[in-house]
Amino acid sequence: MTKQSRVPEENARTSLVDQLLSTNIIDKHQENKRLFRRRLIFGGLVLTSLAVLTTIMSLTLFLNGFALSKVVMLLAFLVTLPWLVIGFWHAVIGLMLMRFSSNSTAQVYAGTPLGTLDLKKPLQNKQTALLSCVRNEDSPEVAAKLEAMLQDLDRLEKLNGFSLYILSDSNDLEHIRQEMREFSLLRARWQNRIEVLYRRREKNTGFKAGNVEDFCRNWGTRHEYAITLDADSFLSAESLCHLVSKMNANPRLGILQTLVLGLSTNSFFTRVFQWGMRLGMRSYTLGAAWWQGSSGPYWGHNAIFRVKPFTQFCMLEPLPGNDALSGPILSHDQVEAAMMADAGYEVRVWPVEGGSYEENPPHLIEFIRRDLRWCHGNLQYFKLLREPGFKLLGRIQLGLAILMFAGSPAWLVFIAMAILTASFSAPETMAFDQFYGTILIVAIMSMVFAPKLATLAHVLTVRNERREYGGSFSVFVSAFFELVYSMLLAPVMAIAHSIFIAQLFAGRKTQWGGQERQPQGIPFILAVKKFWPQTLFGLCGVIWMMDYTFADTWLLLPVILGPLLTIPFAMITSKPALGMYFKHSGLWVLPEEKKTPLELQGLNKEQRRIELELAKANRAAATR
Repeated sequence: MTKQSRVPEENARTSLVDQLLSTNIIDKHQENKRLFRRRLIFGGLVLTSLAVLTTIMSLTLFLNGFALSKVVMLLAFLVTLPWLVIGFWHAVIGLMLMRFSSNSTAQVYAGTPLGTLDLKKPLQNKQTALLSCVRNEDSPEVAAKLEAMLQDLDRLEKLNGFSLYILSDSNDLEHIRQEMREFSLLRARWQNRIEVLYRRREKNTGFKAGNVEDFCRNWGTRHEYAITLDADSFLSAESLCHLVSKMNANPRLGILQTLVLGLSTNSFFTRVFQWGMRLGMRSYTLGAAWWQGSSGPYWGHNAIFRVKPFTQFCMLEPLPGNDALSGPILSHDQVEAAMMADAGYEVRVWPVEGGSYEENPPHLIEFIRRDLRWCHGNLQYFKLLREPGFKLLGRIQLGLAILMFAGSPAWLVFIAMAILTASFSAPETMAFDQFYGTILIVAIMSMVFAPKLATLAHVLTVRNERREYGGSFSVFVSAFFELVYSMLLAPVMAIAHSIFIAQLFAGRKTQWGGQERQPQGIPFILAVKKFWPQTLFGLCGVIWMMDYTFADTWLLLPVILGPLLTIPFAMITSKPALGMYFKHSGLWVLPEEKKTPLELQGLNKEQRRIELELAKANRAAATR
């Protein structure tokens, strides 16, 4: 893979407290030394933790006897461990930055110009393309978000700096007609004020990555930067301008990813999930950015990239072969980030909350469907690990992305082997050491919830943040029930991942269509069809528990109850009425709900307009 020469850079500032966490960066050589020290520290923490936990697990398993099933348990444990340990140290470092650094953002963005935004300074004409990638989506909803974004840009008088491209891969005739109508109206409303182009491909070659590649090949030379948007993306005008200013300030910056927040929702399932995700992501992202630095993540949307090097270095070829992991790379974003970094450009995350939003799946079925699509894409990285051209850190990131989902079947294997050992092994080999086992359980549970607990600790100790999240009582109650929610959901997801991975390696090929984004109830028959494997798993667990005392099995309760209750859980949490009730309950409150930002006021107004138009159309159709 051809490498791009490094380009010049500027210096960054540090504060007195920040000296503990970084050094003052003057040139690229010093920045590399700083990152090397951070990565050495982080790697040492991770490897030490892995060694300690592996030792404790070995003592737990083998101190009272040896069995082959225990060896399998240890190997499965080792597969689940790296992702867990890394997440824990991300949380710890993120919490330290939030609590003890005067400017945590500058810390993780150190070594490169921050690019101060001057809203009075005009943007270069059509410097940046906004790429809205759609496939069989709800066009009125997409148009409402784009309309609100353009209105916000118009408010700041920044329309001249952007062009809007709606890149469609739709193949459903009704969706195509709807797109042509909605986006023609959008273009007409903004005629002569901003360029709006709608393009539909007959074949969705390469899926979303191919959609963006098609833009780069045909229109890329017209723009210096491009900002990728999913159909559910929304960015404020200030965020859009911030991204451009940061790219202008640093010619080495190839990709800049924003921290994406969930929009307020009427779905109960989404409301609880994204409240917990909001807590977990802040400390996790800060901690990750601290050591990843200029080799950070790209999530494929709500991000800006430099078009010329992206076109030159980040075009993806389909993976060879005829198996389920062949063909276009689904999780293209991390690969593109690794290729951009390998070409000598920076890939960074801007870990600041606000101004960058998305919608999350409205119910459990769609949530699992999205996760399985990511699982499929991440497992394709198996084929890329052997490819030349990636830096060591890029390969590590690809490997960790694989472990993110490979940990699910490993976790189930661990549980199954524990049950087999307890049920069928000889008395002298079946026992587990309770002392070391207790230490291990406490350590693992602390690590599992560390990212959420880290941000929760920060929120509870900062008065303004407590108020933004609804106050101390609301935060405590919300956190407790979100914890229960997460514990019930985790085994459900692990079973879904494991079944899907088994099907993939058995040769089953999967097609992915459009996504469902609107809250709606899940019927009983559909819930049974989708979740009978989880329910069967839970029933088997209940039958097994009946042969033991509660004192022997209580730790497995979440593992069994979650799957057992999947069908009613999916149906109840999908009900829009429940979501509407809890939206006004004072629980799982988001800061944007306490005080709606100006840009979201415009979006809410556009969405209400769309709802009224649809209601009017439905009434007219009913009277015919």
